Amino acid sequence: MQNITLGEINKFIVHSVGNKNSGDGVRFSDILTDFNRIERHIKQLVNNSFKYDELYQFFFLPNLELNPVYQFVSSIFKNKESFIEQSQNAGRYLYDKSTHPQIKSGELCIIYFNDCKINDEVVDCIGIFKSENKDTVLKVNNKENGFELTDEKGINTNKLDKGCLIFNIEKENGFLISVVDNTNRSSEAQYWKDDFLGIQPIKNDYHQTNQFLGITKQFVTQQLSEDFEVSKTDQIDYLNRSVDYFKKHETFDKEEFETAVFADSNVIESFRKFDQTYREENEVELSDNFEISAQAVKKQARVFKNILKLDKNFDIYIHGNRELIEKGIEKDGRKYYKIYYEEEK
Repeated sequence: MQNITLGEINKFIVHSVGNKNSGDGVRFSDILTDFNRIERHIKQLVNNSFKYDELYQFFFLPNLELNPVYQFVSSIFKNKESFIEQSQNAGRYLYDKSTHPQIKSGELCIIYFNDCKINDEVVDCIGIFKSENKDTVLKVNNKENGFELTDEKGINTNKLDKGCLIFNIEKENGFLISVVDNTNRSSEAQYWKDDFLGIQPIKNDYHQTNQFLGITKQFVTQQLSEDFEVSKTDQIDYLNRSVDYFKKHETFDKEEFETAVFADSNVIESFRKFDQTYREENEVELSDNFEISAQAVKKQARVFKNILKLDKNFDIYIHGNRELIEKGIEKDGRKYYKIYYEEEK
């Protein structure tokens, strides 16, 4: 994970961008926005919203230079006097890409940060943020004999809807980018990352670890039961062993992982076919050996379900030894699980 610290805000501008399909239109600022009274709130919003575990870079086929947003930010980094013009170009391009019915109108804020730190290197940064959801706050006003309350809608300073930070480093590879998208998570509405920014994950240890654990989860929960007769407890056991391997190793070796997790040669062969098909269909490039990212393991472990749900009466959390739980059927047809343990806590 990169050690990143934001610098001071140097320029700030706000535009309004609507949904093109709805004919909302756009409204551009021709002057910079005064940020002196709100600078600490903006920096708080950015610091609360961004994590630097998974980083991205601009890309475009057949040539990176054809990516419009890459061109806009490159021009600003080269000549800061073009900030207003290029920010308007970015707003115009975002409007052209805002055609999905789920996309909401909102304010597009573009910010120039001076002297940010990435590890020991000092670089400038451009932030592009879009606010789509407004929070209601109650404002207390003085009156002659007391107070009155009025409601106002505004941007939440604790959570960003959409945004990216583009650091002026590794320009030839598409810069170094951190991104957040807390709305429109459905695949058909991923316009922020794909259609507008045109970015892809940097294939570092975090990306490799995250991707491989994701493939393993899909295999165990979707494909395994089609190829073999497996119980829910067997599936949970495979998931637990997968995470356990990544937690106990610093480096990943695919063959070692397959043997440790799946053991059976038929299951391993099924997994290899699924893995190859997934990579080809999703255009995923992964190495069979890489350094394991503890941050990615921690993230994926949260979504690896180890809960066995029995009707509406019981939830059994299975964290370890599969041999300590047995499944059976009574003569009258009722199903049961037998659980062995040494200590009650």
